[in-house]
Amino acid sequence: MSGKEYAGLVSTREGFSAGLKALGEKHEDIYVLCADLSESTGTAGFRDEYPDRFIEMGISEQDMVGTAAGLALCGKVPFVSTYGIFLSGRAWDQVRNTVCYMDLDVKFGGAHGGISVGPDGATHQALEDIALMRVIPNMSVIVPSDAYETEKAVYAAYERKGPVYIRYAREKTPVYTKRSSPFEFGKGITVKQGKDIAIFACGPVITEVIASAGILKTRGIDCGVFNLHTIKPIDEKFVLAHASAAKTVFTVEEHQTAGGLGSAVSELLSMKLPRKVVRLGIDDRFGESGSCAELMKHFGLDAESLSVRIEREMIP
Repeated sequence: MSGKEYAGLVSTREGFSAGLKALGEKHEDIYVLCADLSESTGTAGFRDEYPDRFIEMGISEQDMVGTAAGLALCGKVPFVSTYGIFLSGRAWDQVRNTVCYMDLDVKFGGAHGGISVGPDGATHQALEDIALMRVIPNMSVIVPSDAYETEKAVYAAYERKGPVYIRYAREKTPVYTKRSSPFEFGKGITVKQGKDIAIFACGPVITEVIASAGILKTRGIDCGVFNLHTIKPIDEKFVLAHASAAKTVFTVEEHQTAGGLGSAVSELLSMKLPRKVVRLGIDDRFGESGSCAELMKHFGLDAESLSVRIEREMIP
């Protein structure tokens, strides 16, 4: 653990950066590769501390993944990082055929996930990356919700053998967990119990979900809020247990409603526990330019908008 403390509004990439530096100090097999975005992705700290184990690949995402595969074959544990949209899009062939097909021990950091990239707009907002990564055999997918969870996700990725994709954001968002808060790969976390509906969420948007649950409480609706930071493998027992006690199940994510957390939950419940599932996210459209707050409201993912949408869609 880095020992770094987070409070207030902190970007999840700070947790990614702290995790890499802490691993680099403890494990000499850690290498970090970046595609000309070391400041933006949070890998600059590792570069400065361990320059001999940092490889700047330039704007060459496909080569970066191929080089990481070579390092893994030599017994190293490479972490590659660039914007999530470039990593999951431009380098998907190399991720699938070079890394995952051989089940190599390569870790992927998809920065600037979701719409919180803001003014950079649709071309830089990763809204399809969870879907693209979780569909590949052997790939694990983690979407931490704050800086502490992101740091812990880095450690969990190192300990888990095989490919792991960590999706994290640029915008500063509330730190709502603590260093002592539980975080276990593949295990969901109960944020709040509730008897009327169950809301499963991932990523920084979870703080908006918590706030929306508070709003709904004033309207007599008791919401359970559950953090599914590990999308793949999904915690089946956890989802089934909490979905079984709810009249309606909701999922909330900064991602297309197709292919992400909502799809993962729906796929599980359709086979083992039929329930009405309402997927709240980006509904089959591209992102836009604007501030993070403007975009969250525009796409209906701020607390007030979520409370309205949830109340409208729930089964009485």
